[in-house]
Order: sequence, then C-alpha cells, then structure tokens
Amino acid sequence: MVRARVWFRCAAMHDPVSPVLLQPCLIGWEARERQVELTIARPLLGEELVNRMKGWVTVDVERANQILASHGRLKLLDDHQLVVECEDRASLDRLAAELAQAFGDQMDLEITKG
Repeated sequence: MVRARVWFRCAAMHDPVSPVLLQPCLIGWEARERQVELTIARPLLGEELVNRMKGWVTVDVERANQILASHGRLKLLDDHQLVVECEDRASLDRLAAELAQAFGDQMDLEITKG
C-alpha cells in the first residue's frame, strides 16, 4: 500500500493547496415538541472533502474524484490530511499520469511516509 497527499491549485492564489479537516462536522436535531440535546461529530469522507473544494480549486472536483477513485481510495489520514491510497507504486504512477493528462499542472500527488 502506498499513500500520496493530494494537492490542488488554489483558484484565488494559484498556490498548491491540500484540504485538511480542522474539526469534524457537527450534526444535531431540532424537534418540534421538545429540546433535543444530542449531537454527533463525524469527519467528512475523502470524497466529501474534495467535493467541498468546488470553486476554490482550479480543477473539476467531480472529475478529480472519479479519476482518484478509479486508481485508489481517498481517505483522511488521522481524520485530518487528505490522501489517496493505491495498491502499489505502479498504480500511483498511473494515477499521477491520468491526473496530469486531465488537469496538467493543476493537480499533483506527493508520496507520504508510513
């Protein structure tokens, strides 16, 4: 298994950026007839985090998710850092080549240790 951090090009500043989850989503309820004191905090899935980058990055995030999913699995490492996991280095290389073909220099992968 090989992991790579996913980098996009920022639409505003044109710097390489990688989305991170700073805190989990907080879900609660409103009840019609009583107060509900229950909340659930859960992290976003990797695909959800990429989808929320629409308009903030220069690539089509739906197409990026399709390409990433066809070669590996997006996940949040330690519920924080967006990475893609591939079976081996050859799969990661094929993914990087397809991303380059689809988006040029607007999206990149960086192999992580561990």
